Amino acid sequence: MKAIRRFTVRPVLPEPLGPLNDLARNLRWSWHTPTRELFEAVDPEGWRAAGHDPVRLLGAVSAGRLAELAADRDFLAGLDAAAADLDAYLNGERWYQRRDAGLTGPADEAAGGPGGELPAAVAYFSPEFGITAALPQYSGGLGILAGDHLKAASDLGAPLIGVGLLYRHGYFRQSLSRDGWQQETYPVLDPHELPLTWLRAPDGTPVLVELALPAGRVLRARVWQAQVGRVPLLLLDSDVEENGPTEREVTDRLYGGGSEHRLLQEMLLGIGGVRAVRAYCRLTGHPEPEVFHTNEGHAGFLGLERIRELIAADAGGTGFEAALEAVRAGTVFTTHTPVPAGIDRFDRGLVERHFGEDGELPGVDVERVLGLGLETYQGGDPHLFNMAVMGLRLAGRANGVSTLHGAVSREMFAALWPGFDADEVPITSVTNGVHAPTWVAPEVAALGAGKIGAERAEQALSVGGSGRWDAVGEIPDEDVWRVRRALRGQLVEEVRGRLRASWRQRGAAAAELGWIDSVLDPDVLTIGFARRVPSYKRLTLMLRDRERLTRLLLDPERPVQIVVAGKAHPADDGGKRLIQELVHFADDPRVRERIVFLPDYGMGMAQKLYPGCDVWLNNPLRPLEACGTSGMKAALNGCLNLSVLDGWWDEWYEPDFGWAIPTADGSAAADENRRDELEANALYELIENRIAPRFYDRGGDGAGLPGRWIEMVRRTLVTLGPKVLAGRMVREYVERLYVPAALAHRRLDPEAAAELAAWKYRVRTLWPYVSVDHVEAASAGAAGGSAELGATLSLRVGVGLGELRPEDVEVQAVAGRVGSDDALADAQAFPLKPAGGADGEGRWVFEGPLALDRTGPFGYTVRVLPAHPLLANGADLGLVALPAEAAGEHAGVLLR
Repeated sequence: MKAIRRFTVRPVLPEPLGPLNDLARNLRWSWHTPTRELFEAVDPEGWRAAGHDPVRLLGAVSAGRLAELAADRDFLAGLDAAAADLDAYLNGERWYQRRDAGLTGPADEAAGGPGGELPAAVAYFSPEFGITAALPQYSGGLGILAGDHLKAASDLGAPLIGVGLLYRHGYFRQSLSRDGWQQETYPVLDPHELPLTWLRAPDGTPVLVELALPAGRVLRARVWQAQVGRVPLLLLDSDVEENGPTEREVTDRLYGGGSEHRLLQEMLLGIGGVRAVRAYCRLTGHPEPEVFHTNEGHAGFLGLERIRELIAADAGGTGFEAALEAVRAGTVFTTHTPVPAGIDRFDRGLVERHFGEDGELPGVDVERVLGLGLETYQGGDPHLFNMAVMGLRLAGRANGVSTLHGAVSREMFAALWPGFDADEVPITSVTNGVHAPTWVAPEVAALGAGKIGAERAEQALSVGGSGRWDAVGEIPDEDVWRVRRALRGQLVEEVRGRLRASWRQRGAAAAELGWIDSVLDPDVLTIGFARRVPSYKRLTLMLRDRERLTRLLLDPERPVQIVVAGKAHPADDGGKRLIQELVHFADDPRVRERIVFLPDYGMGMAQKLYPGCDVWLNNPLRPLEACGTSGMKAALNGCLNLSVLDGWWDEWYEPDFGWAIPTADGSAAADENRRDELEANALYELIENRIAPRFYDRGGDGAGLPGRWIEMVRRTLVTLGPKVLAGRMVREYVERLYVPAALAHRRLDPEAAAELAAWKYRVRTLWPYVSVDHVEAASAGAAGGSAELGATLSLRVGVGLGELRPEDVEVQAVAGRVGSDDALADAQAFPLKPAGGADGEGRWVFEGPLALDRTGPFGYTVRVLPAHPLLANGADLGLVALPAEAAGEHAGVLLR
C-alpha cells in the first residue's frame, strides 16, 4: 500500500543537545571535518545509513541514544566547541571585512593590497547549486562551480546571496540495464527532510512570490532558504497548493520539459528570484545587492525585472533606456558555454506571449524585451530569443571561465560588436576554481597541517597564498607515498562496493559476483575519468584501439587500471550509446578487474574518486571544454593531470606536474575519424612510454619509492594548489568585476542614467556622419618604407564629427606588428588629441605621436570610438569609424 499523505516527524532534542540543530542546518558541516566527525559520533552506523546527512541522522536517532549523549560530558564538550567555532566563523572578521577597512594582513598575501569601496551585497543567480549530496540540486560542473562559489565567498566573508530553484525531483539517478543502457529515475525530494527552512513573513506565513502568466494564470513559488556558512541560498519552489497542476510542475526537475517549461523555469529564476531577494532583504535587514551576477544565461530575465522596478519606482519618470543603463552598470554575466548549441534559445512568439500586458512585466514594452534577446545580428536567427545574448546585452561586465574560454567566447559572440576584432570584444575571463575544504581528502589536509599547523592549513585551503603551500615541498617522500597509497586503497573498496550494488541492480545474483573482490589493486597505477557524457568530451576515445588498451591494462610488469563514471542527458541517446559501449568493454571478463564504469556519478562518489586516482584523464575536443574543474579537484589531492590542452590546463600546464595530450591540427583536425585516431594513439603512447614507467620506477635508493613520481605530486600541490582555489577565483571576481560594477552602479543614479541614455541615443543617431577623412604621418627617422627603432611618427588625422563634439569621441592610433594580410597583431591603442577648432562642416584635426618601439613589419591605422566617462569600455556601443582605405571587403573589421 502507498501512503496518501506524507509528512516529516522532527525529533525533539534534549536541551543540552540544542546546538546540534543549528550545526545540522548550516551547510558548513559539508566542508568542516570536525563538525562531520561530531555527527558521526552521534551514531556511527546511523551516520553511514543517512548518507552522511546530519538532518536525516537526527531524524532517525533514537530517543534513548539522545538521552545518553545529553549526559555524555565528553560529547557535550565537543558540541560546545563546534558551536563556538561556527559562531566565530559566522561573526568574525574575514578577508572581505579586512579589505573593506583598507587593511592588509596574511589573507591579503595574494590579493594585491588594500581594498576599495566594496559592494554591500552581491546577488548570485544560478540554475543549479552543488553544495552537498544531501541537497541534490545539481547536474554537473555548472552547479558544482556555483556551490563552490558560495562556499568560497562564505570563507572570505563576501556578502553574497545565492538564488536558484528547488527541484522536487532534483536531477536523475542513474542505473544500468543488464545490457549496459543508462536508465533514469527521479526520486521525490521532501524539502522538510532537507537542510532548508521557509522564508517567513512577520506573521509566520511562508513568503510567496508571484508571476503573471498569459490568459490570467499565475505562477506562485514558495521561498526556501539554505544557509551555506555565512551565505544565504534562496531556492524557489512552485509545488504549492495555490498553483494549478501545470504551474506546480514548473520546478519539477532540473533541465527537464519542453521549451515553454524551460522558459517558465527561467522566468521564475530571474524575475521571481529578484522578488525573493527583495523579500529576504526586507525581512532580515540584509543589505540590498548592489551587484547582480548571472551564472550562465538561464537567469537573464533578472535584468528585466530590475528594469521594471526602476520604471515603477519613479512613476513613469524613468524611461526604459535610462533603467537599462542603471541595470547594466551593476550586472555581471558569466558564460560557461563554448558552443552555440549549448545556449537556451526560445521561439520569438513564445517569449512574446509571456510578456507585455497579458503576461509579466506589463510596464515594459514587449518589443523592448524582444530586442534584448533576438539574434538580430549577422549570422543569427532573428526569430529566436537567445538567453546568452540577452545576458550580454543586459550586463556591463562579462567573462568566460578560463583564459582560452574567454578567447572562444569573444569569437563566438563577436557579431554583437560589429566593427571590432574578436580580441577587443568586451568579454574577459576569470578562471574557475574549486573549494579545497570540500574536495581535499582529510588525509591530504592532515599532511599539510602536520607541517604548518591546522589553522594555517585551513587558511591555505580556503583563502590561498602561495607561501602557505611551499611547505608541502618539505614533506618526506615516504609520507607522501603512504597517503597516496592509502587513498588508492580507499577508492578500491569504494569501487568494489558500488560495482557490486550496480551489478545487483542489473539483475546479477550474489553467486555471480565473486570476481568483484579482485577488482582493482591498491598498488596499480589508477587513472580516473568522470564527467558528463556529451559527445565532445569523448568518453570512448580510450577504446579506439581496444587491443592496445587491453595490453596496457594487463601488462604483467606495469599494469594500469581505469575508473570511469558519468551521466548522459536523459534526451541524449548518443551519449547513452557511448556509455553502453564503455560498459560492454568493461564487462569483458578479460579486463573487468582493471576497468570499471560506476553509475550515478555525483558528489558523494567524486569525493572518493579524485583523491584515489593517480592520474586524471581529460580528452575533450579542443577548445570545447570551457574549464574542466574536475582536474583541479584531482590536482588538489596530488593526482597528476593527463589532458588535452583545453580549459584551465591550457593555461597552467607544465611538464613538472602532468602531461599534455597532443591534438591534431590542420586537415587531420577536420577529419573526425583521423583526428580521433591520432589523438588516441598519442594517449596510448603517453601512458605506455612515459606515465607507467615513471609510476613503476622505484629507483635505486632501496626505499622502493617512485621518487620522480612523488616529486611531480609535490609540484602539483605546491604550484597548482594556490591557483586552482575557489578562494582565488572569488577574490578575482570581487576585485576585477564586483567592485567596478558596484562603483558604476553608484555613479548611475536616475539623473546620471537618464543623461547617459540620452547621450547614447544621440551618438547612435549621429554616428553615420562620423568619418576619418585623411591621415598624415611624418618622421625624421623614416626613409621610404622603413624607419629606425625608437623613431616617432607625428600623426595628424582629419576627422568628420558632424554634430558631435570631440568630448563625445576618442580618436586613436592603433599600432602593432603586421602580417602578410596587413592585419595587425599585438596591437596597442594610443589616443590622439584635438588640435584647434572645427571648420564650418564639423571637421576636426587630431594629433599625437606614435613611437616605433618594436622591430620588424609594423603598421598602424586610426579609428574613432564613442567616449563617455560612464562607459564600461570603448566597445560598449559597438560603434567604430575607420579610414576609407580600411573599407571595402574589410569594412567593419578593426585592425586592417
